[in-house]
Amino acid sequence: MIVEAVVADVADIQRIRMSVRENILSDPSRVPKSDIQAMIENHGKGWVGLIDGTIRGFAFADPRNRNIWALFVEPGFDRRGMGRELHDRAVGWLFAKNDEKIWLTTEPGTRAEKFYEIAGWRRTGTEANGDCRMELDRAIWKSTSTRT
Repeated sequence: MIVEAVVADVADIQRIRMSVRENILSDPSRVPKSDIQAMIENHGKGWVGLIDGTIRGFAFADPRNRNIWALFVEPGFDRRGMGRELHDRAVGWLFAKNDEKIWLTTEPGTRAEKFYEIAGWRRTGTEANGDCRMELDRAIWKSTSTRT
């Protein structure tokens, strides 16, 4: 089940973010609780994925920058469709605001990069930190979306 994120979810969101095996956050202080709370309350929108009542994944979309700010699924709970549901919820929300392309960054050569490619994202460059920049066009997303 996918539901909108609330401030009470921040500890679980941080737990999941620190548990991932790819796109590891080398410096946890780069994403403090206050940033997640601000994304929930002021800047964007977030969703959490629940399995048996426990948060096992999350996604955030930031309309200021037209990007997917974060999308992670706890190890051991991947390959169940939750990541794609979270993805489509966040992407759909951004495209409901307007039709302009959206973007994200991810570590190259990872399962995440392949996940995004399958969802229609195209690599458009490399960031200074080595992450690949990917963009998604609304028409391409509509043709690959699992949403009905």
